[in-house]
Parts: sequence; C-alpha cells; structure tokens
Amino acid sequence: GDKLKTYRLRNYRLVNEYGPTEYTISATAFQVDKPYSNIPIGGPLANTWAYVLDPYGQLQPIGVPGELCLAGAQLARGYLNQPELTREKFVENPFRTGEVNAKMYKTGDLVRWLPDGNLEFLGRVDQQVKIRGYRIELGEIEQQILQYPGVSGAVVLDLTDGRGEKFLAAYYAMLDAETHLSDTHLKNYLSNLLCHVNLIP
Repeated sequence: GDKLKTYRLRNYRLVNEYGPTEYTISATAFQVDKPYSNIPIGGPLANTWAYVLDPYGQLQPIGVPGELCLAGAQLARGYLNQPELTREKFVENPFRTGEVNAKMYKTGDLVRWLPDGNLEFLGRVDQQVKIRGYRIELGEIEQQILQYPGVSGAVVLDLTDGRGEKFLAAYYAMLDAETHLSDTHLKNYLSNLLCHVNLIP
C-alpha cells in the first residue's frame, strides 16, 4: 500500500509469503523488487499446485478473479473432530496429477493470475477476516449472537483502532427496547461457544 511507495533497494531480499494454516503456512512466495499498490503473493512453491476457480469449479483465465484452491505435499488431512467442515473445505482435486495432490483445500481467498504468472490477493469470498493471526468468520459470530434470548438483530465488523490494530465490534438489537444485555455477559456467552479449530496433521 502507501507504505511501500518509499521502497528502497537494500542488501537483503524482501519476500511476501502467503499460505493458510491448512497448508502448513507457506504455499506461495513473491520477491518484492519495487513499489506495488497491491503486492502479489507470487507463484506456488515446490510440490504445490494452485488453482483459481469460479463458483462452479472451473479454472479462471488470467486476470479473472476466483477462489484460490491449494493442493500438494503440505496439505493437512482435515480438521480434527470436524468431519462436516473437512468435507466442505478439503475436496477431491479434479485436476490431480498424482496421489500427492489428490485433495485440494478451498481457501476462501479471492485471487487472480497476473500475466507474469504470479497471483494477486484481492480479498475474501466469504465473511472471514484475519485478526492477530487468527482467521475469524464474522457470520458465525453474528449467528451465535442471534441465538441469544431476546436478540432481534446482530452485525459484527472488523475495525481498526488509532494504532492500526484490528479488532471486532458487535452491534445488536433487542426485541424489547427496555431489556439490557451487558457486554461482559455477551462476551462470556460467546467465548463458551466459539473456539479455534484444530487440524489433523
């Protein structure tokens, strides 16, 4: 972004790496060599296959946005004790060239191929955000707030404070305007329902 407009050549290499936890962190890499308004995430690393797919699972041509799907040696087998989520995200790879890429992971990240063979990250295809290294599904939090007795509406947003740090903000409405729900009570309620998902290595 704007910070990279002051890029200066140094005696070290600056590399922008991309990769979800489900793919053992590193899947693509790009060596930054000049200022970019949106730094590419690069091309696939060794033993990695990257596919940019439309909503029907068809490969997208250069320049057309689609969901990034990853296959290869570093792919996890799924989510621990989460069979439904595993089936949704870890799917059969119709483009497979061998056992090592028989499955692929649907990242939920929106990307496009650049003409030089690198990938450009464009955002999310869902409501997921990343805060302090954790990926969070805003819609899941909203649904849990809506389950609370007396709540009639809820919206969860990711905002940025004055120091540039991201945080979550939840807004909710009660069926009865006279009913009050304390923030502490709501936080405790949500913390008991929402947890991080473990991967099967």
